[in-house]
Amino acid sequence: MRDTMMIKGARENNLKNISLSIPKYKLVVLTGPSGSGKSTLAMDTLQRECQRQYMESMGLTSDSISKPKVESITGLSPSISVGQHITNRNPRSTVGTVTDIYTYVRFIFSRLGERICPSCIGTISPSWEAAGHLTEEDEYMGHQIILCPHCNTELEKLGMSHFSFNKPEGACDICSGLGHVASINEAAVFNPELSVRDGGVASLNGVHRDIQIRILVAAGQHFGFGFDPDRPLKDLGEIERDLLYYGVDSEEFKQHYPNIKPIQGTKFEGVIPGLWRRYKEKEGEGGGTEKDGRFFHQQQCPECQGARLKKEILSVSVAGASISDVTNWSFSKVLEWTGGLQEVISSEAHHLLDPILHDLPTKLKRIMDVGLGYLSMDRQTVTLSGGETQRLRLATLLGSGLTGVLYILDEPTTGLHPKDTVGLIRVLQELRDLGNTILVIEHDIEMMRAADHVIDIGPGAGVNGGIVVGEGSLEDVMAIELSVTGAYLRNESLASPSYNRRTGTGQHLAIRGAHLRNIDIPVVSFPLGTLISVTGVSGSGKSTLVFDILAQGMESGLKPTGCEEITGLEHVGDIVIFDQTPMGRMQRSNVATYTDVFTHLRQLFAGLPDAKARKLTAKHFSFNTPGGRCETCQGLGVLSVDMNFLPDLEVTCHDCKGRRFVDEVLQVQYEGFSISDVLNMAVAESLPVLKSQTKIADLVEMLCEVGLGYLQWGQSVKTLSGGEGQRIRLAKELSKKSKKHTLYLLDEPTTGLHPSDIKQLHILLDKLVESGNTVVVVEHSLELIRESDWVIDIGPEGGAAGGELVAEGTPEQVAEVRASHTGQFLKRILAEGL
Repeated sequence: MRDTMMIKGARENNLKNISLSIPKYKLVVLTGPSGSGKSTLAMDTLQRECQRQYMESMGLTSDSISKPKVESITGLSPSISVGQHITNRNPRSTVGTVTDIYTYVRFIFSRLGERICPSCIGTISPSWEAAGHLTEEDEYMGHQIILCPHCNTELEKLGMSHFSFNKPEGACDICSGLGHVASINEAAVFNPELSVRDGGVASLNGVHRDIQIRILVAAGQHFGFGFDPDRPLKDLGEIERDLLYYGVDSEEFKQHYPNIKPIQGTKFEGVIPGLWRRYKEKEGEGGGTEKDGRFFHQQQCPECQGARLKKEILSVSVAGASISDVTNWSFSKVLEWTGGLQEVISSEAHHLLDPILHDLPTKLKRIMDVGLGYLSMDRQTVTLSGGETQRLRLATLLGSGLTGVLYILDEPTTGLHPKDTVGLIRVLQELRDLGNTILVIEHDIEMMRAADHVIDIGPGAGVNGGIVVGEGSLEDVMAIELSVTGAYLRNESLASPSYNRRTGTGQHLAIRGAHLRNIDIPVVSFPLGTLISVTGVSGSGKSTLVFDILAQGMESGLKPTGCEEITGLEHVGDIVIFDQTPMGRMQRSNVATYTDVFTHLRQLFAGLPDAKARKLTAKHFSFNTPGGRCETCQGLGVLSVDMNFLPDLEVTCHDCKGRRFVDEVLQVQYEGFSISDVLNMAVAESLPVLKSQTKIADLVEMLCEVGLGYLQWGQSVKTLSGGEGQRIRLAKELSKKSKKHTLYLLDEPTTGLHPSDIKQLHILLDKLVESGNTVVVVEHSLELIRESDWVIDIGPEGGAAGGELVAEGTPEQVAEVRASHTGQFLKRILAEGL
């Protein structure tokens, strides 16, 4: 049996014909600067070839599935990649359902639950019948009857389906098991001072508004009145208002013309019915929370109070707790409750609980081992960060029992406090010890220390990377002169420099009486004119404090939610938020279009003499509109191949060979490059070509400064991590000039950054502060926390055991607070270096 995977001649993207061997059944860390080629080697070469060979062995491969650009890979194992991209956006998907732990809890309640008889209010104890194991439980057992032992009332027997909010037997009738109800925020939709044409209806805009206006006018003519799209909404008559708000098929409008039927071209849907229709269409993807989210109020369901289930189900209890109580608890508390079940249930029920009491605690401990013990079962998966999603999947993989598998993980320490990294490393080592190979793309120093083998890719990013700089132990890598990782570690081992902490402007933002989720802080102060790090273990309440209390309170301008008051707002002119929200889900949105560089590029190419001679306009140089693009792939350069039960695979378009445009457009060149060539360039690579174009060059330089010079202009924003998306937004913001004191709020901007790149990011954040602004970062990176002027540490633990102000002050002051986990790590890094 081979104990190594041999890669020979890898040339994908920026990889420079590299060959290397990866030891199997080891924990291997792949490191190097951001954009050096780590993901290309692990995901685009190794993972893709594993998938191709696996599909080929099953006879499912077609000629269109291309082999990655590599001479050969031998010794491959079946692979599972665990990335950070969140694909499940269903509001019904919770942490409990995706981990299957909620299934165990439903089994416990269906078998051991004490219920209340609605007739005599007597308690009905469970019957300890052996009705099958968890794996063979019939969710559709049909309507079965039991009798109340006190009054003989017939009651429906409760099965597992009655405890599911995704089934009609259990779901709350008012909210259908969602836990919340929506209502339209008419104040956000309609502006009575404006006309329809001038934007009086916020949900109608652009070409869509023009089309709807034509239908409105035609409907008015058909029904015998004139609808004036230029009249302010407040001046519309009752009939016009009913038509606009509710549409021709509504009861409100029909009462005016009961005998006239609408005809083709006059069937105006109505603004409000149209919003509801789109909301319901998107319900499976987060229900209107995307484009139309601002038009809806989300309120807790008044019937179930957010618990999702019917009241009679919520009254069932096991060991003194309802199913709502259990799903609200953190996993660590659920583990305690599970451990106490044996003491409170009858001995005759133990045979029912044997598999539960063995499997459930094991599953819960795995989740706690990856640093997610603070999560609760009712947490929606769509609210999890990329790192949390990845670690949750990692915890479930441990229970699979597979051996001989290659696991490829993309920065699993993202969003993880150094304290919790220890547990994550232990989980990876456990997965390795089962007989698997663990390949981790990672920048975390502790992860490198724990690795059996380190591979350093570099030495730089993009065209300056793509070679194996060194491999072996961490000490071996440190000894290599060319290694950026080694150089950073060598510098860190030297005596620590002294730090000059800014004291700020003397003014402060202060939050008083903060009470939201687990946050309970009497007062916390943010000194203006400084770089502030808000720290704490995962789930301690950092994001709640910064983004849900501070940001929301400043943006609304009204009485803030989650706290009594925020003082000092008069000293801040503007607020800019950089969170980890995905940049977009449109395949057509790429780095060039998102940064507006593509608009300038199209104008540049359309202005060339060759383009004018061919009568090509800026429209022909767009891959989003017909004219100059390849119509086979509609300008995407790739075609999607249905892989049956595996994720779809993208293959290069056979007509344009991935170049996106027709030949006539590609023949127009600037400095010897076509529009397709420029889109295929890395940002840094394009600087010499575009340096004379001032509007483009400034943004190119700024993207390079934030460490994104390795991105390709044509790269889809769907492929970018939260950290990359955040730094693109940061680059756009830095290229603007503002005279107001601006408060910048950033959510873990170091995500995906090599320690050497974090220094560059710190320089940029310093620029913002030196320009007279305040920067607040929610952060786990000790390298950036150490450089901050002020630290606010929340904790001491996650979930219910967090939410308190543990320490605040300079990094040196926080390092002296023994109760602060962050402080203890800071103490070491300040005194000794890493």
